[in-house]
Amino acid sequence: MRIAVIGGGPGGLYFSALARQLDPTHEITVWERNAPDETFGFGVVLSDQALSGIEHADPAVLSEMRPLLVRWDDIDVHYRGTTFTAGGNGFAALSRAGLLLTLQRRCARLGVLVHYGSAITDVDALAADHDLVVAADGANSLIRDRYAETFRPTVRTGACRYIWLGTDLELDAFTFHVVDTPGGAAQVHAYPDSRHASTLILELSENAWQAAGFATAAPPQLAPGESDERSIGMIAELCKDILNGQKLYGNNSRWLRFPTVRCAAWRHGNVVLIGDAAHTAHFSIGSGTKLAMEDALALATSLREQPSTEAALAAYEAERRPAVASLQRAAQASREWFENVDHYTHQEPQQFAVNLLTRSRRVSYTGLRRRDPAFTARAERWFAGAAGGEAGPPMLQPFRLGRLELVNRVVVSPDATVPTRDGVPGDLQLVHLGGAALGGAGLVMTGPVAVSAAGAVGWRRVVDFVHANSPAKVGVRLGHHSPDGIAKPLNELCREFATAARHAATAGFDLLELDCAHDSPLSSSAFLSPSTALEVFDAIRAAWPDGRPLSLRVSPARWCPDGDGVDAMAGIANEFAAHGATAVHVSTATQADRDVYADRIRNQAGRRSEFAVIAAGSIAASDVDTIVLAGRADLCVVDQPTPNSPSRFLRGTPDRATSKEWS
Repeated sequence: MRIAVIGGGPGGLYFSALARQLDPTHEITVWERNAPDETFGFGVVLSDQALSGIEHADPAVLSEMRPLLVRWDDIDVHYRGTTFTAGGNGFAALSRAGLLLTLQRRCARLGVLVHYGSAITDVDALAADHDLVVAADGANSLIRDRYAETFRPTVRTGACRYIWLGTDLELDAFTFHVVDTPGGAAQVHAYPDSRHASTLILELSENAWQAAGFATAAPPQLAPGESDERSIGMIAELCKDILNGQKLYGNNSRWLRFPTVRCAAWRHGNVVLIGDAAHTAHFSIGSGTKLAMEDALALATSLREQPSTEAALAAYEAERRPAVASLQRAAQASREWFENVDHYTHQEPQQFAVNLLTRSRRVSYTGLRRRDPAFTARAERWFAGAAGGEAGPPMLQPFRLGRLELVNRVVVSPDATVPTRDGVPGDLQLVHLGGAALGGAGLVMTGPVAVSAAGAVGWRRVVDFVHANSPAKVGVRLGHHSPDGIAKPLNELCREFATAARHAATAGFDLLELDCAHDSPLSSSAFLSPSTALEVFDAIRAAWPDGRPLSLRVSPARWCPDGDGVDAMAGIANEFAAHGATAVHVSTATQADRDVYADRIRNQAGRRSEFAVIAAGSIAASDVDTIVLAGRADLCVVDQPTPNSPSRFLRGTPDRATSKEWS
């Protein structure tokens, strides 16, 4: 095949070397617009897994890289004068210049022709003259723009400003620092890229960037390759305690906003995108170079294994899309976490460190414990101390919901109504809630009900059984008031809800939850407003005993259908807290929505010490430890506890020895 590669960065060169190695009859030519010794950026991070892949694909490349690599296992989080270290991570890095030189030499030995200082202006002609054109021309790909109708790219620009720098500071770990500025927190991402140098990235919100004076310091325009030296000097002063007297230096260093690139298609005829030309992932989650090299390997292998170019390009895209999509989801979560870091700076240092390390949702409490048992043991001790419990998994720590003492953080709450006979609960409800309580949940909730006088008697039997046979508490979700309730005046509805609340109190429920989520009548278009729900809530509050907590169940998808109401939902939660709500139950259909809404409410409205957040939405028992330890919620709804759930060890009376058994 005659193959043209546009872009002589790591992705383009690595593909060229691999393809030529797999089939020496390929005629491969690379066009690179810069000189061979002209490279922008500093260090490239590669995981141990990525290095294993390189060694398997081309041992000669790794052999030449090996002397340039600096390795580390630790991630250090520096926050409020504390340092928390999590080990067992397995990373390596080298300078971008060193990686490029290695790949340039490998291509030269294999007979790949590289034209430096050559920019392609007519890709149509190039495609017509070659069997395959590989576009490895980066995030600002001209090839992607040329065939935009086919590739259908979207580019979402991040909210933060960031700048890449180098430093003489010698590091032995991936390091995060949180630095206070007049406009909010700034974060430093730093890692070693050689034995005597490191890469440092400063990232901060637009408000912090403006307040720190960078907006006025940055020149309106920089020449190609020129760095913003004035900003670099200001950063050196801002980070002087971190740098410890070492210098900062630039290399085409300027303020940027990160562009997240996604493409609906990666191929157009015999033109294919790889690396940043096809997709990008925020630098806080990993290396774009790693992704580009993985693309290169997949494409070269597909060309070798498939019977035609068309089949090879289809196989390449089919193989790489799921992996890239997964990493981009994690990168988006990580990017948004750093964009909203000011929401988390109220957390205690230990919790902040756990939150940062698990921000992408790819690393869990279980993963942290496997990598560094000492780190998680320290976090467990802190969390247990703050909760007033004994050492053990976070999900098994007690929690005080208003005046209600819960033995652990697990909630079982069915989404659907368990059928009753004429509105009176029977054995089915007893088995359903009783079984959940005996299984170890700290709080069990009914489905949406309207408690009548007759129903109160039946519910008393269920509640008494739970209280007599387990340490669990029982909550009632008040949602359905009458078949024709929607047509009734608001005042009448308030009276009906208040009456149902009094019956629920008579039945002995420990908690009452007003259901304004999903298909609840109060989430219908007739009543979907905070003011209407507040009137109903106030009526219930007046009828409900003072010593028992009240919760509000909301569905962000119904209250904020456009998906942009995170701050609005936090404001609504604050309003209900001011009216006496003890908790808000955030019910979502997806993990992504849960991560956004429950987390934000917990770290805005939930800063009130007496106000709790209950998270629901695709939560497995194994997720609860991560969520509560990181401070993303106080309690978690696990709809169906499994035999392997840690909560199964809490049976009968709350014997804390069972926590040790689980550990």
